[in-house]
This record gives sequence, structure tokens and C-alpha cells, in this order.
Amino acid sequence: MRVPKKKALGLAVWLGLGIAAAGQAQAGSCSYSVVNEWNTGFQGSITITNNTTTAINGWTVGWQYTNNKITSSWNATLTGTNPYTATALDWNKAIQPGQSVSFGVQGDKNGATSEVPVITGAVCSTVTSSSVATSSSVPSSSSVATTSSSKPSSSSVPSSSVPSSSSVATSSSKSSSSSVATSSSVASSSASTCATSSQCNWYGTLYPSCVTTTSGWGYENGKSCIANTTCVSQPSPYGIVNGCVVSSSSVATTSSSSSKPSSSSVASSSSVGNSSSIGTSSSAVTSSSSSASSVVTTGKFRVNADGNITKDGVLLPARCGNWFGLEGRDEPSNDPVNPSGAPMELYMGNMWWVNGGAGSGRTIQQDMTELKAKGITMLRLPISPQTLDPNDPQGKDPNLKNHQSVRQTNARQALEDFIKLAAQNNIQLFIDIHSCSNYVGWRKGRLDARPPYVDANRTDYDYTRETYSCSATNNPSTVTHIQAYDEATWLANLKEIAGLSAKLGVDNILGIDIFNEPWDYTWADWKTLSEHAYQAINSVNPNMIIIVEGISGTANNQDGTPNTVDVVPFGDLATNPNWGENLYEAGDNPLNIPKDQLLLSPHTYGPSVYVQKQFVDQTQAGCAGLEGDAAGTAKCNVVINSTLLEKGWEQHFGYLRDKGYGILVGEFGGNMDWPQKTKQSVRNMWSHITTNVDQQWQQAAVNYFKKRSINACYWSLNPESADTFGWWSTPWDPVSANDKWGQWGDFDLRKTTILNFLWGM
Repeated sequence: MRVPKKKALGLAVWLGLGIAAAGQAQAGSCSYSVVNEWNTGFQGSITITNNTTTAINGWTVGWQYTNNKITSSWNATLTGTNPYTATALDWNKAIQPGQSVSFGVQGDKNGATSEVPVITGAVCSTVTSSSVATSSSVPSSSSVATTSSSKPSSSSVPSSSVPSSSSVATSSSKSSSSSVATSSSVASSSASTCATSSQCNWYGTLYPSCVTTTSGWGYENGKSCIANTTCVSQPSPYGIVNGCVVSSSSVATTSSSSSKPSSSSVASSSSVGNSSSIGTSSSAVTSSSSSASSVVTTGKFRVNADGNITKDGVLLPARCGNWFGLEGRDEPSNDPVNPSGAPMELYMGNMWWVNGGAGSGRTIQQDMTELKAKGITMLRLPISPQTLDPNDPQGKDPNLKNHQSVRQTNARQALEDFIKLAAQNNIQLFIDIHSCSNYVGWRKGRLDARPPYVDANRTDYDYTRETYSCSATNNPSTVTHIQAYDEATWLANLKEIAGLSAKLGVDNILGIDIFNEPWDYTWADWKTLSEHAYQAINSVNPNMIIIVEGISGTANNQDGTPNTVDVVPFGDLATNPNWGENLYEAGDNPLNIPKDQLLLSPHTYGPSVYVQKQFVDQTQAGCAGLEGDAAGTAKCNVVINSTLLEKGWEQHFGYLRDKGYGILVGEFGGNMDWPQKTKQSVRNMWSHITTNVDQQWQQAAVNYFKKRSINACYWSLNPESADTFGWWSTPWDPVSANDKWGQWGDFDLRKTTILNFLWGM
């Protein structure tokens, strides 16, 4: 039986107050502040302070306006339509003695002035209020609640003096190689539950009813909702029956969330943005942590029958590139300030030491202007879980190297500023969770990656990171720093990212690349995790596309069981898949994700990233079966055989085009001068290679992409990658011009030619 809307909300409020009161043995003080207002709207902040000697565990507060009404909220579960009730989320329900938590609301003045209501609830022994609103057209950042976090924070790294220009960071080496964590609920804690006959969401908790939406479900009044009558289908084993989302087996009666998670209830950065970090143009957004905006009415992204991306039903050109840095770079072990650190900082071609310390003058806005002039419409933006934490020391000074005039306040602020500036420039983007840790980086092949890592024995290598692990258990004795990551934390990160569109008031986040190069999973395990990711993301933002990479040729190298490696099918053994390239099993064992919300996203690279066996002349004496450093030491020739390469690409992912899937290669590219412009040991090892083999490989790749109507994102746009360099050129050379790292020149004409061919320009 359906429950009328008013009764359902009333029950939620009553239950929420009852449980909160039972769990709150100690009271604190509650305050409401109007921290920003403009002609028609306002932004309010509610703070609960524990001024007792005992921890508060769970809280619910309420208030009522005379005329104002709320359009969105964040950092709490909001119910009611005046009076309003706010209930804690899992990550901010505990308040230790002397500490505070805050949550925010944004609303409509409704023809009146901004009001300062009294906050009530069992947790409120003292009530204060203040009004410090300032006139503005954009909500300020100062009211945003500090994130807690279930997100792991990185260890502090020693700092000393300002880094010298010789402390060069190199990044993103990628090589080829090849028990899923139990799915757990990541929904917020609340008392509103439902039974099988109720309108239940993915986690067995209540959706509110839509008043006017007839599409089956959607957003209304800032909340996810389900229509009163019209039914639509959901992925098995869930479906909508008589207007209610139910499981084909049974609907859970948990108490994990009061409603389908609202896109506005997303934890946000607490620090105030620095507008100079995104450029000096008049269009630059000034706050990283600006409040949640009203519901975004555009920005529905889908994959059409031709495998191409659409936005609001209009074809979206996928002229795409990667802009990395916020996921964490690798500082050399001899860096004077941050030895072996992992700073999270967007590169923009303006390091502090350039021009005698004056910088180059570049801004991210200038960079975006140049990219748009070259045809870019889309960006892939890698981050790590630590990027979401505004308090992580690796995202702040003194570990940053951009010029002070454009330096970020913290990594979270830089992420939000970049998203908003891209929106202003009509650049679409998707966010990539690039690793389980900014320290572990590309070495990970799974959510809970642990050493030994496959690059530990590479020749003349400074970035092994054998002391860091993403696993809480089964670590070898080398591990001294644990940044534990698991499925529940990952799903929470995905939901947080999915809520950024509504929080920031943008419509340019087309989707999430759920995890970069998961090369250590079997397809069955990765399929299960990917489907859980879809459910989590879709519960917050159903307008997004889910971007799923492939696996590799082996699995369970890092699952904690010594000396066990599983071989994974990938087709012809002569063509080894790159990390993230192997989707060989996806055709016969497909993902349970709607095709119009799914992009399959393999990665593929040529010899400058890793000399795989398909690049090695197998007829040369002593070279059969060799790859990598072993092939270099044996002075094996590198041969780019496009027929062989296309056979591998077709088996690894290309065949899926015939099955109606959209494919967006997430990474391809390379150093066209290889083995030149690399470190000396690589030049020595491959000195017998004197032709442009990587350029040949890149041309072969784009020829195949064009033939199969596959879109692809170039790695990378910025030139700081030691493996690939970038589309922008750089005077940096790790042997002859190491002090010029971070400086940019013009676009590399060779790469421009290849990209123009790929894009049909």
C-alpha cells in the first residue's frame, strides 16, 4: 500500500527525533547563521557544538521559517517542508567534547527577508543565532561544513625550505602486467525505513514522492523522488512495481538512509577558494567551496545507439584529453622540502622558479582558452581519494610548486575550482579515481593494493613506494604507511563525486571513471564491483555515465596471498593487453549496467610507456618472448606491426562496438622522441632504436580508432609525464634540462596532426 506523502514525511520526522533523543545523552549548543544572501535567496549554516565532557553520538535538529523555504542542503539529511528536520550523516554524527559540526542550506526568501530561526532538538541546550549576510550573486564559501572523513588521510611529510628548481617531480609510469570486498551500504544513517510494499530505493529506504514528475523518477525540489503513478524499469534484480522500487527477491528493511540520497547532501571542502588558482579572467569563479546550488536542470548525459555521447539529447563531440596532477605526483627522494612526497596539484605551466621567481604568467584559464582553440571539448581529470580531503597536507603548502600567484589553497578547492571554470568554458569533463592512494599511484591494480608492486625491480627507479599500502591487512614487512581503502569507502567517494554537479551548480560533469586500470582483478570480480559502483552513482545522480575500464592479463598478484597469480583470458597470446585494456570477457559476461549509461574505457600504450612483446621483433635471435627491460638489455629491435596490433585491439575491446557498446579509450599517447627525452639509463638500454617507433604506434592506434568509430582521450595534455610528455611541448629534458621541469612551450605539431586526424578536423 502506498503511503501518502505528508504521512510519510511526518513519520520520518517523528522517528528521526525519537531515535536522536534516545542516542543523545549529552546536549550541546546549536546556532543558525545567515552567512550569505542575494536578492532572492540566502545561504544558512547550522552549527552544533558539544560543550560537554561526553561525546554526542547522533543528532537531529529542527526549525521553521515564516516565509523562507529551502531549495537544497548539504552535510545532513533534510526532511520536511517547513518545519524542517536535519539528521546527521554517518561521517558527522559523532561530536567529540569541544568539537563542532556544521551543515548548510540554501533557500528562497520567498518575497521576504532572510530569517534567523531558532534551532531546536534534544542536542540543543543552548541556542544562538547571528546574521552576517553579505550581498552577492553567488553564495560564499565561508559557510561550508568541514568534511570529516571516512576518507583516509595521507601521512604528514617532512618539510623544510622552499624546493629548488632541481627537485624535479616525474610521474605516471605505467607498465603492463597483469575476492572482491563485500558490498556494504554507504547510505547515510537515519530512521526512515520501508517494507516491501513501500517506495524503496537501492538500499531499502524511502524515496519521497514526486508531485508533478511523471517520468517514473527524477529530481524535484532538490531531492530524488519517484512518481506517484508511472512505472519505469530498473536494472535487475530491482524494478518498480506499482510505483515502488522493489527487489525481485525482497526489499531490505534497513535503517541506513531516509531517502534516495540527495544530490545536495555531499560533504564539501571547508576552506575558502583562492580565485587566482584558476586564472585572472573576469569569468573565474572565486570559491572552491561555494554552497550547493538549486537543482541543475540540464546536463543529462547518455550514450546513443551509435556509441557516442549526448548531452540533453544533443551529440557531444568527444575531443578529449587528460589533465593530470591532482591525483598526486611523485617527488624525488632527494627533494629538499617533500622527499618522496605525493603532492596533489594541477599543472598549468607556471612553476615558482620560472623567470627568476616571477613565474610564466600562465593561468588555467589561459590553458583552457588554448585548448578550446585547438578543438578540445572534453577532459578526463584524475584524482585520488585524498584529493577530496581539504586537510590533506599533500594538497597544500609547503608542498606545492606552482607560482604563488596561481597556487591552490588545497587539493579539494583546486578540484572544485577547476570543475566550475571548465563549465564556464563549456568544457565537459569526467572525473577519474586514479588510485587508492596519492602515494601508491599507478602501481595499484585493485582497491586494496599492497606491495610488492610490479615496478619494484625496475632499473634505476626512484619511485617504488614499497613502504605504502592501501590494504589494512596482509601487508609485507616493508610497509610503514597504510592508507587503507576498501569497497565501502570507494562507493562513498563515488557518491560524493556524483553529487558535485548539484553542489557546485554545474552541468558539465558527464560521468565518473570509477577506478583507473584495475589490472589485478578477474573480470568476474571487476564486473561485480562495477555494478555496485553504478548503483551507488545512479542513486545520487542518474544523469551520469558510468565509465568502466578493462582489466589485464593476470589477476590476484596483490590479493595478500603470496606467490599466487591467476591468468586471465585475453585472446591471442601474441598481443598482451595493457593495464586496463582487457575487456575480452565483457561480451559473454556483460555488465548489468544500461548501455545508454555505460562507456567502456580501455587504455592502450606504445613502446615509450612499456615495450610489450607485440612490439619486439620475435624473429630476432634471443628475443622471442622478451619484453620490457629484458628486451632492451638483449638489444631487441622494436617493430610496429599494425596488423598484429589491430588483432589485439579487436579481441581486447574493439569487438564490443558490434555489440552496441560505446567505447571511449581513456588513455593513449606517448613520447614521440623515445628513447630520447628519457632518463639516461633508458637511453642507454635502447640506444639501438633510432626510428620514431612510438609515433608509428600512435598513428596505428588512431587509424584503428577511426576505423571502429571509437573515441579516445589523449594522455596527456600537460607535459609533466616522464613516460609520455604532453600535447604542450616543454623545454624540460631529464638529462640536459632537468631544471626546466614544469615549463611549457607551444603545442607539439606532430601530436596536433594525429589528434586532428582522429577528430576529423
